[in-house]
Amino acid sequence: MATAEELSERLSAIDCPIDHTMLDPAVQDAPWDFYREVHDKCPVFPIPELGAVMVTRYNDVRFVLTHPELFSNSGRGGGAKKGLQVDKAKRYQQILREKGWGHVETLQRTDPPIHTDYRKRLNRVFTPRRVRTMGEHIDEISADLIDAIVRPVTDAGETSGECEFVSSFSMPLPGIIIAEQLGLDRSDIARFKRWADAMLAISMRPLTDDELIEAVETELDAQHHLAAEFERRRTEPTDDLISALVHSHEPGDEPLSVHELQNLMHQLVTGGFETTTNALNHGIWLLTRYPDVQDRVRNDPSLLASFIEEVLRFEGPVQGLARRATQDVEVGGVTIPEDTMVIVRYGAANRDEEAFDRANEFDIDRADTNRHMAFGLGTHFCVGAALARRELESGFGAWLARTSSIELARPFEGPVHEPSLFLLPIEHLPLRFTLR
Repeated sequence: MATAEELSERLSAIDCPIDHTMLDPAVQDAPWDFYREVHDKCPVFPIPELGAVMVTRYNDVRFVLTHPELFSNSGRGGGAKKGLQVDKAKRYQQILREKGWGHVETLQRTDPPIHTDYRKRLNRVFTPRRVRTMGEHIDEISADLIDAIVRPVTDAGETSGECEFVSSFSMPLPGIIIAEQLGLDRSDIARFKRWADAMLAISMRPLTDDELIEAVETELDAQHHLAAEFERRRTEPTDDLISALVHSHEPGDEPLSVHELQNLMHQLVTGGFETTTNALNHGIWLLTRYPDVQDRVRNDPSLLASFIEEVLRFEGPVQGLARRATQDVEVGGVTIPEDTMVIVRYGAANRDEEAFDRANEFDIDRADTNRHMAFGLGTHFCVGAALARRELESGFGAWLARTSSIELARPFEGPVHEPSLFLLPIEHLPLRFTLR
């Protein structure tokens, strides 16, 4: 196995006539022009300082995702085992091990056949039937949240008003749902949001020492709360996801350990919260940028499903995730060295002109041709995709039904997105709306 320095040297030798990178916060804020450039000039884009490459073309991304024997989810940091941020990640894990439960590899961090067992357990939990039975309740939560926004407006005799969409709707909708499904108190949503932010912090951006301590202490708060819930569900099972996971083993099988349960909760909290929140944010923001689309979907609700799929393709909340090359392997004419971190860039693949006609245009009429990768592909296809789609249907449908227009209340001041190598998070979205 090559050292980090040797790997960085091999990656630096990849011919790439582009002098900026995804590590630039400005590119992370608006990566679309960068995607076009790398598609044309350097579709397998080297990032030597991370021991990584970024794969951007649709067919190349598909190849990586469907060959887990070549691109592993286990130990997926790959060659990025150097530098200050890696030292901080090790320190973060050490504190978790000393005061709580260090991260172990489950579900999205394993390969078949180990992954198969975790997936089987989760599939028993995230069943289509369970999502269908939740639909009416999701609609009730959407209605309650909008009522809380519009009631002061109507009580004042007005027909239009303003709100901060993230804090008043897009954060609490999936947050309440996943909290309830985990058997947690929906009134404690602010604490739940802090958990999710802390769990993602170390992978989102470089942290100062103080930020690292704050994040790890918040995750420890989550871990100890959840550990008590695991123990309670072992003897007092209820109809929620924690109970389902605690009792997910078949007769004769070992139950999941506390370490495994903690890691699964980590993935469910972050995946079920942050990603749906930002899909809602981008969908509403797109409606403000395309008022003709807003009118079409409002007047013809049968277009809602295709609108949702185009939102996920055009500005998906997860722009990329990582794998690790298990051997030297050629992708797109470039040899990726063994142990390289391979950033599978869903957002770029979904803007590939060779895969989508007019890929950089927002078009809700793609229908059956919209084979986007917003939820991944292959064995690691998002386990919560059906639930996320149902939440998006409820959220967008409720807003369009209650309003006659939605627009930005004011222009963004500075970047739209918080810095993140893998996600596309919007922290604030000020809206102005007119009621029907």
